[in-house]
Amino acid sequence: MYSFKISIILIFLFAWRSLDAHSQEEAKPTQQVDVKGIVFGHIGDAYEWHITNWGDKAISIPLPIIVYSNNTGWHVFLSSKFEENGGQYQGLYIAPEGNKYEGKVVERNAQGEEVRPFDISITKLVCSLLISSLLLVVIILSVARWYKKKSHNEQSPGGFIGFMEMIIMMVNDDIIKPGVGENYRKFAPYLLTVFFFILINNFMGLIPFFPGGANVTGNIAITFVLAICSFIAINLFASKHYWKDIFWPDVPMWLKVPVPMMPFVELLGVFIKPFALMIRLFANMLSGHMAVLVLICLIFIAASMGPVLQGTLTLASFLFSIFMNALEMLVAFIQAYVFTMLSAVFIGLAQEK
Repeated sequence: MYSFKISIILIFLFAWRSLDAHSQEEAKPTQQVDVKGIVFGHIGDAYEWHITNWGDKAISIPLPIIVYSNNTGWHVFLSSKFEENGGQYQGLYIAPEGNKYEGKVVERNAQGEEVRPFDISITKLVCSLLISSLLLVVIILSVARWYKKKSHNEQSPGGFIGFMEMIIMMVNDDIIKPGVGENYRKFAPYLLTVFFFILINNFMGLIPFFPGGANVTGNIAITFVLAICSFIAINLFASKHYWKDIFWPDVPMWLKVPVPMMPFVELLGVFIKPFALMIRLFANMLSGHMAVLVLICLIFIAASMGPVLQGTLTLASFLFSIFMNALEMLVAFIQAYVFTMLSAVFIGLAQEK
């Protein structure tokens, strides 16, 4: 019952946070809701962190823009400088909608062509990633500190420390040990870090207000880096038997010579495994956010359809949104579990004698 109440509160906050910027337009039944803008505005990246609208004024947290221009060198300033200077500052501006660099900082070179400078700005996703990483470090160090001070005669921990111990033991005993095998201790730190990193970012993405709401694990660049880390852990520490099975598998000779059919298939599998990890996490988290946002938008789309239809669609949308939000909480855990489990299994297969 407690989790159900939390889900209802979260869905109300999610609706308010996602659609507040469009409240003026939604109040007029003759105007249409920009569903595409709302959905992609939420799941996309930005150079500022939009909090809410207060009347006609948008309340946002400006983030640092750090770019290097081939013409003018380094530029470091807050994104609010663009708004204060009519959209352009120090020869830089954000590409408008429809541009091939849409939403990115651009400039014009000596020939008048629009180009992108080297950009290492702290965007919304980067800021959320740093916050989640800091939160992960604080949580793990707090648990480690408790165990460092623990005496042998002390009882098992309770509260948050006890909850963390339960999760850590579950991941270690049910995922890492059976997945990796006898060398599990060597890979346990990495796999535990991956699990909690994905889990925290997944749950932070479900919180509809600052510092949550950023769709970190629904960004393919993040899942690509995670997949690369698993790819390195699988192949860098693989046994000789693993590489032998790739380049000279135990199959009939005609499948290896003169045309190396099976070695090609096995080598392709080396890259398909991390690719599958990347796409699975990215697609599941992205689609979940989009589904919740679209269901919420139905409430405002129905505003111009008459009181009966509006009431029916609003109730249906509200109930489905609660269901999807609760489902997303489950998916957030499942995706962290699945990514860690598959990484452990792939590592274990590479370690098998």
